[in-house]
Amino acid sequence: MHTLLQHIQKVTGNHEIGDDSILPFFETKTFKKKGILQEEGKRCSSYFFVVKGCLRLFFTDHHGAEQTMQFALENWWITDMDAFRTERQSAYTIQALEEAEVLTITARNYELMLAKLPVMEHYFRLVYERAYAASLLRIRMISRMPKEEIYDLFQSRYPVFIQRIPQKVLASFLGFTPEYLSELRKKKVKKKDKS
Repeated sequence: MHTLLQHIQKVTGNHEIGDDSILPFFETKTFKKKGILQEEGKRCSSYFFVVKGCLRLFFTDHHGAEQTMQFALENWWITDMDAFRTERQSAYTIQALEEAEVLTITARNYELMLAKLPVMEHYFRLVYERAYAASLLRIRMISRMPKEEIYDLFQSRYPVFIQRIPQKVLASFLGFTPEYLSELRKKKVKKKDKS
């Protein structure tokens, strides 16, 4: 059974759908570490489901600094949703932080799949609800919490990211400088060693 099908069943509780009804809408692609799946300023025509690896979505600000907005590990979806929906130019770049295998679906196939398989409408509604809640949490963290609390909350909710994401990229996501994150981590290690 494919990873995507397992995820659909887990999220929806529907076990009647099969690989043969879902997978024809998708294409499998692999990317090397640091490979670009979607480039900022280029037409966005794909939505990515991560089978293996870790991806990030970011933009480059007017100072040339990369601002990471989102990550995606196994069983997560990622795209510039507004650009994908309208097939316009993406405001973001999507990059593989590790060697990655993804399922990719075009906007046309996405619409066909939703029309043919009502369970997918239900599945994506639940996926979007979770993603929206995560976005609100990130905004609240960055705008209202002290930096050390932001790091602690992120680490408690997403410990796997701390291990898999380069420090510079994690710092840009959390709204820190890499130097601040490095000092914070050293401080945490010292505190742990003393206890």
